[in-house]
Amino acid sequence: MSTEIALPQGYTLQEYRIESTLGIGGFGLTYLAIDVNLNLKVAIKEYLPGELALRCEDQSVRSKSDSTLETFNWGRSRFLDESRTLASFQHPNIVRVMRFFEANQTAYMVMEFVRGRALNDWITTRRPLSEPTLRALVLPLLDGLEVVHAAGYLHRDIKPRNIFVHDNGSPVLLDFGSARISNVDSELTAIVSPGYAPLEQYHAQGHQGAWSDLYALGAVMYWLVTGTKPVEATARVRNDPLKPALQAADRARYSADLLNAIDWALAPAEEARPQTVAAMRGALQGILRAPPSGEATIVTTGPRPSHAPAAAQPYQTASVSAQTFDPALLKSLASGLAAHVGPIASMTVKSAARKSPTLTQLVQTVAGEISDEQARAAFIKTFTAADKSIPASHSVQAAQPHSHPTQHSSAGSRFEPAALAKAEAELAKYIGAVARVVVRRAAAKAGTESELYLLLADEIEDKEQKKAFIRKAMSVSHRN
Repeated sequence: MSTEIALPQGYTLQEYRIESTLGIGGFGLTYLAIDVNLNLKVAIKEYLPGELALRCEDQSVRSKSDSTLETFNWGRSRFLDESRTLASFQHPNIVRVMRFFEANQTAYMVMEFVRGRALNDWITTRRPLSEPTLRALVLPLLDGLEVVHAAGYLHRDIKPRNIFVHDNGSPVLLDFGSARISNVDSELTAIVSPGYAPLEQYHAQGHQGAWSDLYALGAVMYWLVTGTKPVEATARVRNDPLKPALQAADRARYSADLLNAIDWALAPAEEARPQTVAAMRGALQGILRAPPSGEATIVTTGPRPSHAPAAAQPYQTASVSAQTFDPALLKSLASGLAAHVGPIASMTVKSAARKSPTLTQLVQTVAGEISDEQARAAFIKTFTAADKSIPASHSVQAAQPHSHPTQHSSAGSRFEPAALAKAEAELAKYIGAVARVVVRRAAAKAGTESELYLLLADEIEDKEQKKAFIRKAMSVSHRN
């Protein structure tokens, strides 16, 4: 499609006035517009698949023929469904969808206009990028992508142009026009940005999943550390010519953990890549290591190497500075949360309390379990206000070890092998074979079985599945 098919400058679309065309893709166009009621800049995505539809003189969008009408209508319906789902995402590193509507016989998605620069522009004056800066970009993007995947969606078009960086350095993932439900939409799978798209996105029967988005993000990282984008996936099927990041990047600047993680994400075979965001995050943090070429098993690296960058530390799963709070306060928090999430509230609050250094952070973490936005805001307001009236000695104290003073035994002697095997079997239902590694690490920190289960729950991405697992922790606690 060309700019001739775009809505003209000054065109009014409900309360929005079109200012310019920001981009044109296979499924539609993106405009910069002004919300005339709020005097606010927004980005508007218009559903207009070039192969199926065309622009009429009255600016409406129509199917090119009767034979494509059904597919066009189906796609428009899906566009609206996807807009509804994307609008539910509330994450600082995902572009916010503000509303969606139908007009001109097609559909529109209104998104926040992100003020910043595309990554490919932002990086020009910042090469070579330091490893702490690279991690500060990638880890928040993984957090945002985890939200997308948890909702059952894939982005499918991650590339430097679709990542914006705010003036404060915070990254935002843009352009969800190609997003689709996992393992659905085989007739619309041909989303290809050469060098960034994995092989499975080149054909209709490609098995796409979280590993597909992770390939694309790995390609972005490869481009960041080497200055060149990877060889196109179709050229890597036989006699792969791509030089691994471990060899192509500056080893004096980037750690082996980081470069190995990039190479793992860029494995040509989908089953050989990290299968979840959690696995990729673990590899970047040095908690997990990519398996040898051709295998798909994750092994532990043990303690973090001493040369690992300090910037990676805040993203570790395990808490390194757990705090204790006034029991009455925790009970009050649990009581307030129980009205929204039920009996798991107590365990949720206890788990959050171990990892929160301040009351404000504890309240924010606990409030994240409340799905209703207004109820969540009210909860935060109520308990954050209490922060000012609680003595510091009650709200934050140095944490005491969970174990008894005389207990210095290893995880193996603290827990019976049967208990660890059971915990591993339960966790494996959600995260697969890596459960063995995770259980061993968690067992070294937990003092009781219930604490062990709460630590393990942090590794489960899906919120509902995590709640189900925490219920298991409650049952263990009652038995103890």
